[in-house]
Amino acid sequence: MSQLKPISHLDNIPSTPGKFKLEKSQPYIHRLRFHASLSKLTLWSSFFLVFILFYYVLSSPSPSLPSRRALNDSWGGPDWEKRVTRSARTSPHGLTVLVTGAAGFVGTHVSMALRRRGDGVIGIDNFNHYYDPRLKRDRQKLLEKGGVFVVEGDINDASLLRKLFDVVPFTHVMHLAAQAGVRYAMQNPGSYVHSNIAGFVSLLEVCKSVNPQPAIVWASSSSVYGLNSKVPFSEKDRTDQPASLYAATKKAGEEIAHTYNHIYGLSITGLRFFTVYGPWGRPDMAYFFFTRDILKGKPITIFEAPGHGSVARDFTYIDDIVKGCLASLDTAKKSTGSGGKKKGPAQLRIFNLGNTSPVPVTNLVSILEKQLKVKAKREVLPMPRNGDVRYTHANISLAHKELRYKPNTDLEAGLKKFVKWYVDYYSKSKKKISAW
Repeated sequence: MSQLKPISHLDNIPSTPGKFKLEKSQPYIHRLRFHASLSKLTLWSSFFLVFILFYYVLSSPSPSLPSRRALNDSWGGPDWEKRVTRSARTSPHGLTVLVTGAAGFVGTHVSMALRRRGDGVIGIDNFNHYYDPRLKRDRQKLLEKGGVFVVEGDINDASLLRKLFDVVPFTHVMHLAAQAGVRYAMQNPGSYVHSNIAGFVSLLEVCKSVNPQPAIVWASSSSVYGLNSKVPFSEKDRTDQPASLYAATKKAGEEIAHTYNHIYGLSITGLRFFTVYGPWGRPDMAYFFFTRDILKGKPITIFEAPGHGSVARDFTYIDDIVKGCLASLDTAKKSTGSGGKKKGPAQLRIFNLGNTSPVPVTNLVSILEKQLKVKAKREVLPMPRNGDVRYTHANISLAHKELRYKPNTDLEAGLKKFVKWYVDYYSKSKKKISAW
């Protein structure tokens, strides 16, 4: 930003006070003060304008999100409340859970598992267009057949959240709604701030104010370990070097969770998921689009680390993740606040949920070739600077100790189940693979 240029004949004035005295220069000093004041005013006005523009950009609806009007039109009224109440019915001693992002990959599986064991479940999802929403709508149909009602709405809509809590006294919240994907953050950063930060705060604001307050379990990410080179990753390791905006928003979420726990007594458990895969998965994940492209005979891109090093992931099957989520809900202690005021210390936890067996991506492709009975056309390229990291590996000793978490599905067995679902889903639905 340009500033006013100093008056040329003052360039030789000493910087040490008291060494130079202007004589008969009062009018000039007044003019100088006026210009200095004007310069400061211009500077602060510019800062203010930048701040307003920045706020406007972040506050503007993301192009990947439905409009607020469209969402509001889909909820409310006696029939809607009956559906909510019916879906929230629980067996004796069961939980009553609000699942955000219920039509997402993990959200669908967690909601179905809760419902199968007799818990009351209400889902909420905005069905955005990050990937083709038809898959989300099919998940919604699956949930509704299982007795889970999914409300179409945005977690930033505080009036909708308050209405849900008015109708149902939720004992727990399973917060899975988020803008996912590491690479997409380079195209649409505002969507990550909108969902992962603003959305989380909106949810916590409602949860802190209701009475009784629910216990909250939410999805963080293994991405928070970022550029940390120490493996396997432990919950005690540093997480202050995010490699992507997605990771930064998840790290911010962990700090926000700490704040609401400390001030308002909310019981909060964070779960750092490690590369979840399986049936009904996300089309933006490598195992999913590798399967699509191999079947279509298209080449697939495999990235390698510097020096021809392997890129490996701690692939974790969805059923194992679900067990960790349910165990976190079952062991969550009650929140201690009332009416937005903390009454005592509240539980605050963070756990890794992984498989503890990192597998090179090249091995993943080999397993898919075996399952699909098709040879992949591989293109190996250097790993770009797009937020991806070379290696992930979970230390799950804490989750095993506190949650009795123990993954038991290896990658080959898990991919076999995924491939079976994939072929069955796209053949039965008569949707062309090219649409994905």
